[in-house]
Amino acid sequence: MSSKQQTRTTGREQEQRTKALNTALTQIERSYGKGAIMRMGSEQSHLRIRSISTGAINLDAVIGVGGVPRGRISEIFGPESSGKTTLCLHVIANAQREGGIAAFIDAEHALDIQYAKKLGIDVDDLLVAQPDTGEQALEIAEVLIRSNAVDVIVIDSVAALVPRAEIEGEMGDSHVGLQARLMSQALRKLTGAVNRSNAAVIFTNQIREKIGVMFGSPETTSGGRALKFYASLRMDIRRIGALKDGPEIIGNRTRVKVVKNKCAPPFKQAEFDILYNRGISHTGLLIDIGVDRGIVEKSGSWFSYGDLRLGQGKENVRSFLEENPDIAGEIETRLLVALGIREPEEAEDGGKRTAGGPAVKVV
Repeated sequence: MSSKQQTRTTGREQEQRTKALNTALTQIERSYGKGAIMRMGSEQSHLRIRSISTGAINLDAVIGVGGVPRGRISEIFGPESSGKTTLCLHVIANAQREGGIAAFIDAEHALDIQYAKKLGIDVDDLLVAQPDTGEQALEIAEVLIRSNAVDVIVIDSVAALVPRAEIEGEMGDSHVGLQARLMSQALRKLTGAVNRSNAAVIFTNQIREKIGVMFGSPETTSGGRALKFYASLRMDIRRIGALKDGPEIIGNRTRVKVVKNKCAPPFKQAEFDILYNRGISHTGLLIDIGVDRGIVEKSGSWFSYGDLRLGQGKENVRSFLEENPDIAGEIETRLLVALGIREPEEAEDGGKRTAGGPAVKVV
């Protein structure tokens, strides 16, 4: 067979393959609806992952997409009083500032409404559920997700999702693997719905110790291994020090490590201050990252921004920036560009905003 005939045959075969593929795509869309399958280069495909800011601009930067990803499941785990719920409440506050609807499933029955108000949450619009069993909590989450009307759902926490059989049983009864099976089944059902709803679903989790571990970390999270697989983002949050104003402890220095990330390279970490009754210190971040990036200059204990003396000592500078939001906004805009969260042309429109969000109260 000549080369011309081979080329003609190959071209004919390619046409037949293309026709067969188009027929298959049409059949799939007819059976499962438009958008069930698509080319990644088409206008229908969602190449860019949308996100909701965490309230800490350096954490938004290390996550890689500007915050907690939407349409994905995320997990925040760590020791007691490390800031898990605080971080979730900041995500809810930022979602509400963007006009979104948020739900908080309080399995631990420990949500502090007054604290939520102080972090900027509109508690009148916040949906709160305090379920009796783990099944009830996950069913509520499923209904909210499938409604496609909620922007962020927080389940606090996995360890408190007690199966119905355990609640109805006697104290001391053994229920081996029951919670793990519950989580595995729930996540199998929820993952696809979460992606279609474009909601950010965040589970908080506690840590436990594995017995008899000789090498490596004995720490693990409760609820089995399913959540580790289904979560696109896993963050380990730890308290690494105390913040003092004289002899008084006013907050914690916190470190968050991204241990799993399907949206950007993992294993990056961010540090920030969490102040008691005030949450993540936004002005503290402006000072710390500003010094790291050379936007704020530090000489001894004095801080300056250009020719302007900001003050002596971090707490004084924090107070100065709270009283002068215009200067804080200018520093933040430059930081967002330096961290790659915002493009330079976006920064020119001004406005003091969080990463990817609208105006924010400076704390």
